[in-house]
Amino acid sequence: MPIHGPVFAADPQLVYDRLRRYGAVAPVEIAPGVEALLVTDYQAALDLLRDSDTFSKDSRAWQQTLPPTSPLLPMLGYRPTALFSDGEVHARYRQVITDGLALLEPHQLQRRVAEVAQQLIDGFAATGTADLIAEYARRLPLFVFNTWFGVPEEHSARLVAGIAGMIESAEKAVAAYGDLVAVVTEMVAERRERPRHDLTSWFVTHPAGLENDEVVRQITLNMIAGHEPTTNLIGNALLRLLTDARYAGSLFGGAMTAYQAIDEALWHEPPLANLSAHYPRYDITFHGREIPAGTLVLVSYAAANSQAAPPTDGTGLPSGESAHLAWAAGPHACPARDPALLIAITAIEQLTSRLSDLELATPAADLLWRPGPFHRALVHLPVRFHPVAG
Repeated sequence: MPIHGPVFAADPQLVYDRLRRYGAVAPVEIAPGVEALLVTDYQAALDLLRDSDTFSKDSRAWQQTLPPTSPLLPMLGYRPTALFSDGEVHARYRQVITDGLALLEPHQLQRRVAEVAQQLIDGFAATGTADLIAEYARRLPLFVFNTWFGVPEEHSARLVAGIAGMIESAEKAVAAYGDLVAVVTEMVAERRERPRHDLTSWFVTHPAGLENDEVVRQITLNMIAGHEPTTNLIGNALLRLLTDARYAGSLFGGAMTAYQAIDEALWHEPPLANLSAHYPRYDITFHGREIPAGTLVLVSYAAANSQAAPPTDGTGLPSGESAHLAWAAGPHACPARDPALLIAITAIEQLTSRLSDLELATPAADLLWRPGPFHRALVHLPVRFHPVAG
């Protein structure tokens, strides 16, 4: 069953429901002619994510089954990063990333996000209309990451085009990733000569002693894994705020919060819907399915979450500690959970406090979702509001 294209994007939960007829692990097509297995069961997903003895993250053997121009390679093709490594190599790469993220002081990060948010809102506040994806959710993380990594302003557009292109455009994926690597390679070479106070310099000078290509790959991994999911999380949470009756009044100082909208989006519309590529090290039987060694097995966070819906309080909102899989789990769980949440919460709070009468400018049923097997992302989020002077 295909999990790519506009039909899947229009109603992925319907597809997940059908896939469950196969059990915890279902056969899917992730691109024309490319098959994989998709874990749709919550417990099976946890079992896989935590079992690094049985499953490897190294995709090199699998990718030999694809043509070198396959649009899947920018997302799933092996690179020397924490995402595609196991054991000591993975630990070395991940330490560089976690040490770098630890340098991001929360109050300074929040202040920078608020500054960028207000600058972006100034750009459309007086018009009374906006596309909150193109004009806000997509641009805000880019400006923040530019600050983190010290990206030259002239390369900003290339970076966002490269990140978006490799995830959503089959025709442009390989070239998009190549352009992204080219930009970061220039930055790394420059920091070798002239370090600055930014994460690029930290990665270059970290005691782990990464080589240039290793530095480039860790930085591009962070940019890809940070920008698109954060953009999608902001967009998906805003859509929930604008359409869910339980949040009525929240834009006007009601009880519901940006955090609750984000938490619900992570449960029901996780910005990365299907990923965590793993490959069995040997032939196995996993939750009732025989899987040959080297088979691509993906985890559907979206399907697993919907199966393990959280308990709710009297308002119908989740109560208690969340246990969704939007951040994955196990040794490869997302290391940037806290800064990502801080960015998204601050972005939504800044927007809704400034434009408190936001409403959709088109019926929710008419909104389009971007096709692709990996993400859950709106194409546009058009809104209207009373114009506000800058």
